[in-house]
Amino acid sequence: MKVLIFAAVAVFSVQSALSVDTHEHTKVVCYWNTTAFDREGPGKFQLEDVRPALSLCTHLIYGFAGINAETFEVVHLNPALDTGAGYSYYKLATQLKKTFPELKIYLSIGGNADPEEDTHKYLVLTETSESRTKFISSIRRLLNEYDFDGIDLAWQFPPAKVKKQRSTLGSFWHSVKKTFGQGKFKDDKEQEHRDGFTILVRDLKAELRPRMKALTVTVLPHVNSSIYYDARLLAPNIDAVHLLAFDQKTPQRNPQEADYPAPIYESYGRVPDDNVDSQTSINSFSRYWLEHGTPGSKIVVGIPTFARTWKLTSDSQISGVPPIVTDGPGAEGSHTKIPGVLSYAEVCSRLMESAVGRLRRVGDPSKKYGSYAFEPYNESTGADGIWVGYEDPDTAGNKAAYVKAKGLGGVAIFDMSLDDFRGVCTGDKFPIIRGAKYKL
Repeated sequence: MKVLIFAAVAVFSVQSALSVDTHEHTKVVCYWNTTAFDREGPGKFQLEDVRPALSLCTHLIYGFAGINAETFEVVHLNPALDTGAGYSYYKLATQLKKTFPELKIYLSIGGNADPEEDTHKYLVLTETSESRTKFISSIRRLLNEYDFDGIDLAWQFPPAKVKKQRSTLGSFWHSVKKTFGQGKFKDDKEQEHRDGFTILVRDLKAELRPRMKALTVTVLPHVNSSIYYDARLLAPNIDAVHLLAFDQKTPQRNPQEADYPAPIYESYGRVPDDNVDSQTSINSFSRYWLEHGTPGSKIVVGIPTFARTWKLTSDSQISGVPPIVTDGPGAEGSHTKIPGVLSYAEVCSRLMESAVGRLRRVGDPSKKYGSYAFEPYNESTGADGIWVGYEDPDTAGNKAAYVKAKGLGGVAIFDMSLDDFRGVCTGDKFPIIRGAKYKL
């Protein structure tokens, strides 16, 4: 009996020692979006490009896996890259721990990587014990094969809708469309899905805990925490919540008005009427989770490495001061090739141009809202201008300083491939990650 008691105490002591968070308030969680492998030219991001950042990151999140709509099992969204004989990035990624033994490497599921038309399955999975059990069983098999340190649930809940300003006639027609079920998807089982997700997290943690594996949750942009996350019940069963509190304004959701996409605080004197019942700044996001029972050390604040861009026309103000009238997404960049999105390397390269009419940078002396840059509409030639809301090393440092001042858990960089990973601007690779880390 004494031997059994001693053995139990020994096991408990080992578990306790292994569960101690050595980065309680200094986490630097680096998301690796592996779809960047498919980019062409200088934007292509491969395994060897990851390594220079790993001395800066405390956690590496490999993104993303998805789920099968029929079986509710975890599936590889890029089988050739993730597990194929040619690359097998799942194995190569986890082998990075040999060089960086303190690095924790998680696999993230969801992350808006699954096709939008298939996202109902993320709701359906939460509805029954059978579907949740199938999902957890598939994770067990996956972890038996691949040595990830934990699982991250970047669940694809429906995003909050944009609140539009309507005339009386427009409001009437909108109510008619709602009556007849037209328009965007409306989740009529919000409470059921919230409760089901809470149970899923609890049961998955019960599976992971004896294996010494971590469980984290990533709250995606535009997902309303107060609807889908029961913070008080989730907190005991998660190691961290990563709040991707950016993209508050995007050219897709707000094509006619450019504004700060990732402010720490709401802009002074403005009414936050963009989203219905949704958090609108880093401060409001983190405050919600704090006020609903989440320890500060478990709250990790997201920092984007990309810019959101809008097109400026003859109707736009020449000052560039947001909010500013725009006409949809700005032109795509040579790296990202996505309208309305530029990597930080693309932004800083344009800021360094010496040509007349180049981007003008406007800093953030208040350290509350972020930097922006703009090139006005050219009346002489009729050429469209561009407005760019972006993160740089200074503003990333401001967000990290906020995290430190509030006693939060750290920062989450989203994502590594859109930072200046080649060091083309200043010679330093991953300047945004560096800017955040050195202020924690």
